[in-house]
Amino acid sequence: MTRHIVKIQDIENLTHDTLRLKTEKPEGFGFRPGQATEIAINKDEYRNEKQPFSITSTPADNHLEFIIKVYPEHEGTTDKMQELKPGDELILEGVFGNIAYRGEGVFIAGGSGVTPFVSILRDLHKNGRVATNRLIFGNKTFGDIILGEELDLMLGERLTHVLSAEQVEKIPHGRINKDFLRSHVNGNKTFYYLCGPPAMMESVEDDLRGLGVEEAQIVKESW
Repeated sequence: MTRHIVKIQDIENLTHDTLRLKTEKPEGFGFRPGQATEIAINKDEYRNEKQPFSITSTPADNHLEFIIKVYPEHEGTTDKMQELKPGDELILEGVFGNIAYRGEGVFIAGGSGVTPFVSILRDLHKNGRVATNRLIFGNKTFGDIILGEELDLMLGERLTHVLSAEQVEKIPHGRINKDFLRSHVNGNKTFYYLCGPPAMMESVEDDLRGLGVEEAQIVKESW
């Protein structure tokens, strides 16, 4: 796999446990919206601690962007990323991922599982192709929502938030289950794009199949 060393241009907190990193874009670095790369911190003690992260910028951007959920309890790469600053370096290795836009449909994300969809939706929005695509975005609380304003700008009424651990006016409360999905299953020509915690995605996939969705209509990550 091709390795690149890039400098961080900007780093900020998006939510209480989510970072946004912007880096240089190496010459010739190509990717498809929805894909990911492995990232390590370019410091002696962390160079071998690689983890996959979705690329949230679009191929047309002159920088790379990554939205990274931090897990302090793991004491790993994401925790150490909170200590980084502009000018620090990251190692990028390879580009991969099975999620790709195949046609209009329903994107179903749980938490940071929205990240591969961000690049896809941004790319569609820039090219005037968002059309009737929808996003169902599940989180625990309102404060966990990543890029809520931008997603609303791109999708408007085609964005549906679902909160499982907090009740907020006008936002559905509970889980993305079969009863909830029933009103969003729109026939055989619709694709369903899934990304999120494994247990959630397994449950959603089973529910979609129970509602008559065929395997060929489901697009998911399988790292």
